[in-house]
Amino acid sequence: MNEKEQKNKQNKKQGLPKPKFNPTFIYIGIAVLFLILSFIDFGGNGKEIGWKEFVTMVKSNDIKKIVVVNGETAEIFLTEDAITSQKYKDISGNKNSVLSNSPNFKMSIGSIDSFQNQLDEIQKDKPMENRIDIKYEKRTDYVSGLMSWVIPILLFFGIWFFLFKKAAGGGMGGGSQIFNIGKSKAKVFDKENLKIKVDFKDVAGMEEAKVEIIEIVDFLKNSKKYTRLGGKIPKGVLLVGPPGTGKTLLAKAVAGEADVPFFSMSGSDFVEMFVGVGASRVRDLFKQAKDKSPCIIFIDEIDAIGRARGKNANFNSNDERENTLNQLLTEMDGFESNSGVIIIAATNRADILDNALTRAGRFDRQIHVELPDMKERKEIFLVHTKNLKLGKDVDLNLFSKQTPGFSGADIANVCNESALIAARNGHNEITKQDFLDAIDRIIGGLEKRHKLITPEEKKTIAYHEGGHATISWILPYSHPLVKVTIVPRGKALGAAWYMPEERQLTTKEQILDEMCSALGGRASEEINFGKISTGALNDLEKVTKQAYAMVTYFGMSPEIGNISFYDSSGRNDYSFTKPYSEKVAELIDKEVKKIIDEQYERAKRILREHADGLKKLAEKLLEKEVIFAEDLENIFGKRKDSNGKIIIENELTEDEPLTEDKIKQEEIQETNQSEKNEEKETKIKPSDD
Repeated sequence: MNEKEQKNKQNKKQGLPKPKFNPTFIYIGIAVLFLILSFIDFGGNGKEIGWKEFVTMVKSNDIKKIVVVNGETAEIFLTEDAITSQKYKDISGNKNSVLSNSPNFKMSIGSIDSFQNQLDEIQKDKPMENRIDIKYEKRTDYVSGLMSWVIPILLFFGIWFFLFKKAAGGGMGGGSQIFNIGKSKAKVFDKENLKIKVDFKDVAGMEEAKVEIIEIVDFLKNSKKYTRLGGKIPKGVLLVGPPGTGKTLLAKAVAGEADVPFFSMSGSDFVEMFVGVGASRVRDLFKQAKDKSPCIIFIDEIDAIGRARGKNANFNSNDERENTLNQLLTEMDGFESNSGVIIIAATNRADILDNALTRAGRFDRQIHVELPDMKERKEIFLVHTKNLKLGKDVDLNLFSKQTPGFSGADIANVCNESALIAARNGHNEITKQDFLDAIDRIIGGLEKRHKLITPEEKKTIAYHEGGHATISWILPYSHPLVKVTIVPRGKALGAAWYMPEERQLTTKEQILDEMCSALGGRASEEINFGKISTGALNDLEKVTKQAYAMVTYFGMSPEIGNISFYDSSGRNDYSFTKPYSEKVAELIDKEVKKIIDEQYERAKRILREHADGLKKLAEKLLEKEVIFAEDLENIFGKRKDSNGKIIIENELTEDEPLTEDKIKQEEIQETNQSEKNEEKETKIKPSDD
């Protein structure tokens, strides 16, 4: 059974009509055949000859008659004896002239009078009764006349049909014809012809979001379980979160798990250059959904049509997106009920959506799909590495710890990049180093070891990165360091990798320590070389944004007080003016400068106190180009908190989590071990004798 028969069988099971036969190809075939027939010579008109062959035939008495057509062409008919003898078989293409009553040869003549005179000259020695009979005829070529006006008309309609088919887009849902441009472009996935093979097992790191989504799928399968208590399923679910966190993947899992029709389309599919098309497509989409209810409609990137009304630049013009949004609002919760139709939408810009769209009754639930934490990242790594050939030294715990802030898409990219790096290096399996190189590649960019850098620049970079590393190691609230490199990556000439602590709240002390660490590079340049460079651009940008956030958003400035000018709605509720006066703006600038100057002086003070360690660190960087946390521990000792206690880094273990009791137990063991070592050294110390 071929693919076409299988598709017809599936449509028959679903009760769908058979696909309509398209006669366009038949019309095209007839036109092409007609053109071919009009240009084919079937041999009935005879072969073209010249004047010499004609004179030979006349003198040999082989010509029976001549017919001059339209005063231009002479058709030559041979006698039966000449045909039977096959005297002219080498130049003739017609051997059945007697039966077919068609000329054997033809010849072009200049004019009738000239042809007649020349023929009489050749036959002047023949008696009149033996001379060739000449007839004159006028004929009309109806085929050529017909084609002269039929072909231009066919050509015009062909071009018209082609252009309008292209203008219509040729998409799904009837978009292949200009008259069906208002039809919905949604792709329908039914139980019988479902193409998506993604289920909830393929979605990792979103347990809370999966619970709410699974409940909706369960309602469509077992609606009586909920309706017997008088409950109603939410009409709409809005998936909100940063890019790459798995919102569309979650919708694909719903399509794979649900036993109901699933309509999928993007918000931009509603928008068209023609006025009213968006609203028409919304109506058609919900009409199809009602006919197949219960069902699910998924609209990806709904912010394309769901932007807050009245906030665009075209103040008084007719905005097609607003018309589309109005129709969507009516269909979701208007006078007519949409029982059995559930809408799932996804966006990473929920702050710009219209309030009427996000209210209860339309989107009853908002599911926030956030960036995964350390445990969730490990689950995502497990999903994306199940088809990879991993080496024995691969530790997913380490990778999940070293990828803070990575989304699910980023982790998938890391896994794929590690496989490419392993193949490039000729490995038979993906090693731990391949994964680490992939993480570095995604965070910092491509390594550029052959970039031309002068020795002076290299020394400056080493002391710059050494300044960052030194302060981050000394300060208790700064992020723990992983490694430092002076090998150029991407646009950066050097880089330091940190392992940020995943916390929900950040204190003022933590922000100040991070700012001081960021300013350590420039401070190190000024202390060691007496001059500064442009290498601190990214650091200064980061510090400036942090300082302004402290003053204007978080209320961490004593002069400004507990005031926040942050607009969480993102709709610029303060119109064209700033939410504070010019006097307050000057005060904000002064406070920001004060905070940055204090942290810069603090950074220089710390570096002067640890000048020897900074010098050793910079020299080791110049020697090895890449150093790790172990090297800093050898130079500065173990990291300590604000109370002087040794900081124990939080390790993610396979068997059990790290608890406070376990940390205390490790501290006691470390103290006991150090006391035992001291006793040993005392016992084995040689005497003066």
